Amino acid sequence: MTASHQPGRAWIITPGLNQGRFASARKSGAAVAVVDIEDSVALPDKQTARTTSEAFFALPDPPCTLGIRINSLTTVDGIQDLAALSAYTARPDLIVVPKVESPRDIELVAAVLDADGYTPDIWALIESPRAFNALPAITGAPRLGGVIFGSADYAASVRCGLGWEALHYARSALINAATAANIPAIDAPTWELDDPTVLRQDAERAKEIGFYGKGCVHPRHVQVINDVFTPTTEEITQARAIVAAADASGGTVTTVDGQMRGTPFFNRARTLIAEADRTR
Repeated sequence: MTASHQPGRAWIITPGLNQGRFASARKSGAAVAVVDIEDSVALPDKQTARTTSEAFFALPDPPCTLGIRINSLTTVDGIQDLAALSAYTARPDLIVVPKVESPRDIELVAAVLDADGYTPDIWALIESPRAFNALPAITGAPRLGGVIFGSADYAASVRCGLGWEALHYARSALINAATAANIPAIDAPTWELDDPTVLRQDAERAKEIGFYGKGCVHPRHVQVINDVFTPTTEEITQARAIVAAADASGGTVTTVDGQMRGTPFFNRARTLIAEADRTR
């Protein structure tokens, strides 16, 4: 198994102790389903969660990428998680490492888990001010597949709200660092569970500033995230018009529907078309 670096748009996370929810997470329509043995599991239950979670991966042909969020590698539980994972018969495609503040966390996971025929994708949860200060080093880790914004922990650390404006700087900084390293970034879940309008607005904002996709904690959020992040027919049509105009102008500045278009617009349009063709 090798890291795919094709993370998909919607990510769903489900508690590692609740085996009854495993099937619904895997079949939710999310591109990535992650079982959690960190924040959703109390300290006395960590070992039980490690054992229970192996069943999450015991499918011969899973419908999506299957991952696990382990505990911080600055804790005994995080080290025990790696030891347990190395002994799993059914192994995760993807490892989410929380509280990352150094590339050493990524290197440690790779050192313990990489084996002949098995190199899981490793993703870093960026959720502290120290992590943001170390972003260039973290995102430069060779085995890093991507980054995920941990909004709840970050907001708690800096004592700010969870609203979009309060966290706009952090999101933008993460997007910039991830793009510079040529890796994708996934936005945090929307914590409002019952208002699809709030979810859609959050997803649209995340897409607008450059996130590749978005996490969620409930299966009913998956479809909204997929809808928002999948290029629309109108977007694809517009992109094709821009590429056609670029070809007709020989790649020089031109106009499309009364708007000036040049090389940055041409490149973005070609990227969108390539992605749309790939996901069909």
